[in-house]
Amino acid sequence: MPSRKPIRSLVAGGVIAALAGGIVWLDSDGTVAPVARAADWFNPPVSSAARSTPAVGPDFSGIVEHYGPAVVNVSVEGNGPPAEGETKAPASPRAGQTPVFGLGSGFIIRPDGVILTSAHVIAGASAVTVRLSDQRTFAAEIVGLDRPADVAVLKIDARDLPTVAIGDASDIRVGSWVLAIGSPYGFDSTATAGIVSAVARNLPRQPYVPFIQTDVPVNPGNSGGPLFSVDGEVVGINAQIYSDTGGFQGLSFAVPIDVAMKVAEKLLAQGEVRRGWLGAAVQEVTQPLAEAFRLPNPAGALVNSVQKDGPAAKAGLRTGDVVLKIDGTPVQRATELPPRIADIAPGTRVSLQVWRQDRPATLEVEVGELKLPPLPQASRPAANDEGLGLSVRPLSPREARAIKESSGLVVEAVSGPAAHAGMQPGDVILAVNGEAVSTVEKLRALARKSGNRAALLVRRGEEKVFLPLSLG
Repeated sequence: MPSRKPIRSLVAGGVIAALAGGIVWLDSDGTVAPVARAADWFNPPVSSAARSTPAVGPDFSGIVEHYGPAVVNVSVEGNGPPAEGETKAPASPRAGQTPVFGLGSGFIIRPDGVILTSAHVIAGASAVTVRLSDQRTFAAEIVGLDRPADVAVLKIDARDLPTVAIGDASDIRVGSWVLAIGSPYGFDSTATAGIVSAVARNLPRQPYVPFIQTDVPVNPGNSGGPLFSVDGEVVGINAQIYSDTGGFQGLSFAVPIDVAMKVAEKLLAQGEVRRGWLGAAVQEVTQPLAEAFRLPNPAGALVNSVQKDGPAAKAGLRTGDVVLKIDGTPVQRATELPPRIADIAPGTRVSLQVWRQDRPATLEVEVGELKLPPLPQASRPAANDEGLGLSVRPLSPREARAIKESSGLVVEAVSGPAAHAGMQPGDVILAVNGEAVSTVEKLRALARKSGNRAALLVRRGEEKVFLPLSLG
């Protein structure tokens, strides 16, 4: 059985990595015991009406036509070590400070160019580019990002843009149809549909978001894109998958739009989100644990550790306490505690009713502020050209023989124009505007002659492709 470990990753421009934010937690052993199919409980009677009515999903074409133009492609570039759990595009393995390229989705919420996307798509980026459905591209400003909720706000300099309709995530029900639009594996404006599998789902290391679980096919590049209801309203931001391959396997997760919009409002107003913090870890109270602690019911949040010098420790909260209420409001499950504390303004005093040594007790705690370690500072990779965004070297004779090319330039790092064109480390530049290149000097000379745009013939693996390089 494979080991269980989380995987977080960016989607790289051109060559796509595993889904940013995707988590792997599946086992390969899917065997099950044989079941007596003749048993009544396995094959319940089906009415003639149900048998004669085929299962037909809704027609989403109107939603795609009307709101598809408000969904955008988001590409990023940066430089630095990988974030925790991040995987890199296969074509450019990491070695210390190496270029990072990412690709995701987003959607316009205001006609003056305000865009929502996932925080993990743009985290650590030194430059963000937004491409609209009409192929116009804009340099985007990062207004702010919030890692705990995995939400970010971008701003582009544009007017009268199409926007989505914002819905209410609390209105969706398990079993209802939903639609995702995004750029899976870089295929822009791709629509996929499915049903809501569960609501208020909590995931490891993200205790502040009650995720919407769906079976909508979501893949690398969908991150940050909208999840629509059948009414054409956005109810979530597609953010994560569970997978043992990095691709879709039936488990997708979206940040509820009400959570995302609350975060967006704070980012637009003050550029950050402040969250309350208790400094205690909790777990669910199962029936056996309730009996062991002599609790009347299996409810509340069982404290399994208290951080030294944190707000909880200063208030006298102990390992083994069960938090039952916050300011008089019951805590039914452990997963409720972190988001409720997070919604309390730092510095606020609250009352915790706990179960301790077979009886209730009350503690007063001053909520602290959640602090996260800073993101690595991104920077643009160095290049040995003057404005192309390319660091290249000539093919060695051995490399040339291996790929059966007489000459060319190996791309070692990209930034700026080259990154926006989709160039990747490991590519081999064979020609510029139809003229073969074998030296850096020839590349520069041909680029100077090209005006505002040059067509580069690039070898990538076993294939060749033309890439348009903007030189304006």
